[in-house]
Amino acid sequence: MNDSEILVKVEGLSKKFCKDLKTSLWYGVKDLVSGVRGSRQERELRPKEFWAVQDVSFELRRGECLGLIGHNGAGKSTLLKILNGLINPDAGKVTIKGRVGALIELGAGFNPILSGRENIYNNGAILGFSRREIDAKLDAIIAFAELEEFIDMPVQHYSSGMKVRLGFAVAAQMEPDVLIIDEVLAVGDVAFRMKCYNTINELQKKTAIIFVSHSMPQIAKLSSSALLLSRGKVKNQSIDVSKVINQYFLDSPIDNKEMISGSGKAKIVKTNFDASKQISIKKDSLISLEFTLDISPEIERFGIRGVVYDSEFKGLLDINSLHEGHIFINKGSSQSINISFTNPLNHGDYSLTLVVFEVDDNMKIKERLLRYEGFYNFKSLSDNEFDSYIPMSVNVLINQN
Repeated sequence: MNDSEILVKVEGLSKKFCKDLKTSLWYGVKDLVSGVRGSRQERELRPKEFWAVQDVSFELRRGECLGLIGHNGAGKSTLLKILNGLINPDAGKVTIKGRVGALIELGAGFNPILSGRENIYNNGAILGFSRREIDAKLDAIIAFAELEEFIDMPVQHYSSGMKVRLGFAVAAQMEPDVLIIDEVLAVGDVAFRMKCYNTINELQKKTAIIFVSHSMPQIAKLSSSALLLSRGKVKNQSIDVSKVINQYFLDSPIDNKEMISGSGKAKIVKTNFDASKQISIKKDSLISLEFTLDISPEIERFGIRGVVYDSEFKGLLDINSLHEGHIFINKGSSQSINISFTNPLNHGDYSLTLVVFEVDDNMKIKERLLRYEGFYNFKSLSDNEFDSYIPMSVNVLINQN
């Protein structure tokens, strides 16, 4: 096995789509009649067409993991479908060596009327394994998927989490040369996701992995390089994963929904800073974040948490109103919140993730109302760039106005 062997090579890959079905069918007929593939690749966009992927190139070797990131509509899914052979590109070339395992859509590759066991054999055959080889791995696949009781039930009756567990178990236990994983792992429960990530770490030693996620901590943890797509084009590509992730956050406007998760019962309607820009602040200077929240009337009490991450997405500071013994009371209208603390951080780039959660009378967390990744992005300026001391805690003042 050659560890430096290039398993995935993408050269100038482009794919266009048409926004209107009738127009798309008409263009398809014209292209079939012309029968000239070369001119089709070089032509300009026609009316109602757009580039879903445009001039994307990269190489991936065995033992490497490419973190593919980008906001909704960036072209990630289109690129993955081309790599997996589900659609053909309009221009460019893809070269993949070895077996390819892909998890790019929930339930993709499963026959819904067949049982989980039968689908294991089908998927294994597609990957090029003999029945004897699948027999040898069958028990391990079922155990990994935790589906012993339901393995002979039709897949159409599986929950979304069960489908993910089965799909990942097949892909992982068959040990493909190239593994493509989309955001589907977000469907599984926490325990299974952790098992998947540990398995990915093991597979990476002998597999080339393309990993797509909106979870930047996971991208930072697993990836050896990262590629940021924006409107189908490569916005940033580097082995410096933190640099690409930082660009991802800087490209995020305040109302970008993909940065926000939770029940939706809390919304940020105003801030005293621009979340789409990085702010420079000196070490030991005061950071004062003011923002206005709209909380659903059904919520009586809530808490605020802020976690500061460095460029490698290591959590450095945990700011929590519960730690301060403070519970906010929902006033039934827009309410202004202020978080203030002295910047203790050394020279570097940082981001703060904001979490708003409901609490009960006993100060126990009931529900996550809002999680906003990259809510506040800043560069800490220090006279000594090589100072390694970072305090474990800071004095924080959290007020409700």
